[in-house]
Amino acid sequence: MNKSIISATLLLAALSAAAADNNKNKIDLDGYVGSRIDDCIHTRILGQDVDHITEPFTHKNDTASWQTEFWGKWVQGAIASYRYNHDKALYDKISHSIDQIIASQQPDGYIGNYAPEYHLAQWDVWGRKYTALGLLAWHKLTGDKKALDATARLIDHLMTEVGPGHTDIVTVGNYHGMAASSVLEPVIYLYNATGNKKYLDFANYIVSQWETPEGPQLVSKALKGIDVASRFPHPSDWFSPENGQKAYEMMSCYVGLLELYKITGNPTYLDAVEKTVANIVDKEINVAGSGSSFESWYHGKDFQALPTYHTMETCVTFTWMQLCDKLLEVTGKPFYADQIEKTLYNALMASLKDDASQIAKYSPIEGHRFEGEEQCGLHINCCNANGPRGFALIPSFAVKSTDKGINFNYYGDMTATADVNGNTVSISQKSDYPATNTSTIDINPEKKKNFSVNLRIPVWSANTVVKVNGKAVDNVSPGSYLALTREWAKGDKIEVAFDMPVIVTEHDNLQTVTRGPIVFARDSRFDDGFVDESAVIMEENGTISDARISDAGSFAWITIDVPVTVGANLEGTDAERFVKFCDFASAGNTWSPDVRYRVWIPKTLNIKLKRNY
Repeated sequence: MNKSIISATLLLAALSAAAADNNKNKIDLDGYVGSRIDDCIHTRILGQDVDHITEPFTHKNDTASWQTEFWGKWVQGAIASYRYNHDKALYDKISHSIDQIIASQQPDGYIGNYAPEYHLAQWDVWGRKYTALGLLAWHKLTGDKKALDATARLIDHLMTEVGPGHTDIVTVGNYHGMAASSVLEPVIYLYNATGNKKYLDFANYIVSQWETPEGPQLVSKALKGIDVASRFPHPSDWFSPENGQKAYEMMSCYVGLLELYKITGNPTYLDAVEKTVANIVDKEINVAGSGSSFESWYHGKDFQALPTYHTMETCVTFTWMQLCDKLLEVTGKPFYADQIEKTLYNALMASLKDDASQIAKYSPIEGHRFEGEEQCGLHINCCNANGPRGFALIPSFAVKSTDKGINFNYYGDMTATADVNGNTVSISQKSDYPATNTSTIDINPEKKKNFSVNLRIPVWSANTVVKVNGKAVDNVSPGSYLALTREWAKGDKIEVAFDMPVIVTEHDNLQTVTRGPIVFARDSRFDDGFVDESAVIMEENGTISDARISDAGSFAWITIDVPVTVGANLEGTDAERFVKFCDFASAGNTWSPDVRYRVWIPKTLNIKLKRNY
């Protein structure tokens, strides 16, 4: 690459960083979701003992653990949260930790805690990846050159150990090299920040190694349409190099591949990621918007109604949201926004304990939630470190502005300002969505100008009504963006009414209840029957006409009264009655074993109805 091209690349990267960090976009989310984001920041992120998770970097005696991932995960969630709330105490905490990490760097550039003879073993490169991501996120926020230089030295040192003429990266660590080669993501960010072609060359090397016999074949198997759960034989040793179905590490590699696609424009890369995500939606994502068992893909949608060990790891939940958000950015397809909405309201919100002190490692679809184990000799685990990144993603997902307009992905109480080609637009949205089905959005541009407000029409809302200043809009289609292109002026108002019936879905003779993006569960705190008893939910053609939103009570965000026939005895009982269901996020949110919840309700068999038994 000649000097003029390098200079142009550096200028473009600088302009992109400036656009990301210095624009006028601000957002404040209120209501239930906003309160949970605030809870997560103040209790889980600010409450973290950061010295505890940076201290391992001062030692060089590890041989197999993943201690060094925790800081990189925590700091990315903290930086994204600071972008949202600009809290000085949070900034100072982040800055202190950055200084500690940079101070631990060895003269050769290595940052980590593995003994020299164990470099590249187990989780060493994975930890270096998270360190690089944390330092680069800080550099993007602040322009701190020390953080960028430390990252460059870290990756330069890695390139003396893996790469052409050295160890092949896909032979390092576990899961067919997916954990180690997910370092692709920060390598691309480093290239974007420096314009140094050696980092782009290293990124291309990593992707080329995927397609070797030892590699995970993430591109070729995706293009062939091979299910993510069937890409390799069932492993005899689960947490080992032979497991090629590990969900979190696989998606992390695809996040990096999308970043490489943004530079190269290679359509094969985008095609591979979109085909993989389509397969995950089709085969793995359950009614709560997540998946995995023992942290791996397993054709989980087919088995989602069964009690399953270690399901819906929060690291999988967040990385699924992250991957969909990257695809939304690259493609503009609302399909990916619909996926994020489903996940954030259900699996993600369910992972946060009611007092926000913990994030669940797993969120089973029935039973009770509980604290994950402490890992690697530290008072933390992977999901407590990583889960806050999911909450911090929501504000950036909610409203996205371009030079042509504003994309609305999120409905609910909020205020925001968005920059549209130099015109500051103030936005106020009033809504109890999804508890209710309506939203009112006030659009107040600084200058009266023509631009587009693009409303995401959820795929589940068959008949959405949209009005601008009281006048109904035509051609509102589910699963699309409705482009409202006009000259906007102060005082303009958008009203949205969603089609939000209560839906009953049956799977393997079990039933579940959904309304809009929310999946519901029975909870023993309602004290209205045994939550595991069989029942027949009274529906007609898959909908419940007389279900009703009721008072939430002391613990639930959304409560719905559902007509059912409970149990197997129809003689002389009160079998036909209403029982209460609450949103999955509220179900069992005390994490007490005395509180039991259930999403999939066993359906009592009625042989009077004609069917194949």
